[in-house]
Amino acid sequence: MHIVVCVKQVPDTKIIKINPKTNTLDRRSAPAILNPYDAHAVQEAVKIRKLTGGTISVLSMGPPQATAVIKRSVEIGADRGYLISDRAFAGADTLATSYALSKALEKISKEMPIDMVICGKHAIDGDTGQVGPGIARRLDIPPVTNVIEVAEVNLKEKTVLIKRKQTNGHELIQSQLPCLLTVEKEINDIEYSPLPNMIKAARYEPVIWAVSDFENVDRTQLGLKGSPTIVGKMFSPPKPEGGKRLEGTADDQVKELISLLMDKRELLMPKSAN
Repeated sequence: MHIVVCVKQVPDTKIIKINPKTNTLDRRSAPAILNPYDAHAVQEAVKIRKLTGGTISVLSMGPPQATAVIKRSVEIGADRGYLISDRAFAGADTLATSYALSKALEKISKEMPIDMVICGKHAIDGDTGQVGPGIARRLDIPPVTNVIEVAEVNLKEKTVLIKRKQTNGHELIQSQLPCLLTVEKEINDIEYSPLPNMIKAARYEPVIWAVSDFENVDRTQLGLKGSPTIVGKMFSPPKPEGGKRLEGTADDQVKELISLLMDKRELLMPKSAN
């Protein structure tokens, strides 16, 4: 079984700041890390491989330093990794990103047919959750989102049984292989990497492809040219203001609180028609 996990290098959003002059993310203010949801995607691929055997490949798009997240994925347990890196990819939104990654997946599949693609639920720097389904649409394979458990993989029947998270519970879905999954963090726990994996990751050099390495690529669908999304402005939300302080005796405070609640109710309730 061949599983490909799509991973992304992102800034650590616990540390990152917004530039007050440009209202954009100051990516230099935070270290680059493997997107946490993608780490769980790699871990789940390792779990599936223990049951079915096979190979785990990881795929990323980004600048040359993004090889670090591929090495981290190898440390978790991936077998090999690919990075697509080219100035033509710069400025890509989710539409252009899914197109570029789908072209890379087509190239990988020629080397070894792909049975499953796994992505994190979303990237913490964009939080859209659109790239995974976008890849599935371009590859014409079924997507299953918000996965919290891969219950069964039947290679003989080419099916997979998946538990999918919903607002008020979960549902079980059986999908044909190949398919694409986007996973939640709760699907597993990231295990400690064994020493052989750490040594392999330190020495590993991913395969790096540029646009010229792909066939039949429409360059108008890459990077800024292929990105219809426009971010007009980014800003920090205003800090919440403190509430009204109630003064006087307990009885006075209760009366004032009731008055405030009634005023709020009048503002929220629609006026009746005459």
